[in-house]
Amino acid sequence: MGSLTGPPLAPQKEESNRLPIIIGIAAVVLVVGVIAFFTRSSPKSLNQPHPYAANLKLSDLKMSAAENFVGASVTYLDGTITNSGDKTVNRANAHITFKDSVGQVAQTEDLPVNILQTSGPYPDVVSLTAAPLAPGQSKPFRITLEHVSDAWNREYPDLQITDVGVK
Repeated sequence: MGSLTGPPLAPQKEESNRLPIIIGIAAVVLVVGVIAFFTRSSPKSLNQPHPYAANLKLSDLKMSAAENFVGASVTYLDGTITNSGDKTVNRANAHITFKDSVGQVAQTEDLPVNILQTSGPYPDVVSLTAAPLAPGQSKPFRITLEHVSDAWNREYPDLQITDVGVK
């Protein structure tokens, strides 16, 4: 112990903990950067229609809404699908675009086109896999939307067949 009148004690140097912290932060940033680089997805391109989609014509469009069993509103797009090509269609998906009051896109959906069978006591929706559309044939179809944006302008949406399965 030094005396009160003796030479002052040299200040003790504290060890710096900054270097390990900086190395740790740099390692975490590097690992996150590597993970982000390898897991990023390529930019989505616009849905290019299947070449056979030009042979599928949608007509007689009608829209309706109903409440489902839990009280939510469901919107239906009904119409007729016609296969004017030379192949049987067993799958079709539609790209649906709803617009708002100024013509901007309010909502887009990619949904399957299902066949509407009315042979029983009530209309039944079946996939094109179960009820394929032969060349030259027309059938009623239904597309079911669980939710439509409140910004929608209440006009018919734009429909485009984008994905088709043929045999």
